Amino acid sequence: MDQRNVVLYARSHSLNGWRAARLLRRIGCYFEVIDTRRSPKVLVELSKAARHKVSPPYVYVDHRPVGGMGTVRALVGSGTFGHLLRDDL
Repeated sequence: MDQRNVVLYARSHSLNGWRAARLLRRIGCYFEVIDTRRSPKVLVELSKAARHKVSPPYVYVDHRPVGGMGTVRALVGSGTFGHLLRDDL
C-alpha cells in the first residue's frame, strides 16, 4: 500500500501502546513509534500542534494530528482511516 507517513506516539511497555500498534499492523499500516517516556517534552509539542492536551497513544499522519485510539478505531471501523492513509478523501 502506498501510504502517507504515520507516527504512533506511545509509552514504552504500555498496554494501550501495544494495542494501538496491533491495530495499525492489523490494517496493514506501516508506522514509526516514538516512545514518549524517553522524550517527555514531545507530549507538550504534540498538545500544542493538536491544540488540546494529548495523551498517548496518539496517531499523526503526515505531521497532522488524527487522534487517540478511540478516534483511530472509529476511523478504521468506518473505512475512513484507509482513505486518509492513501489521500482518497
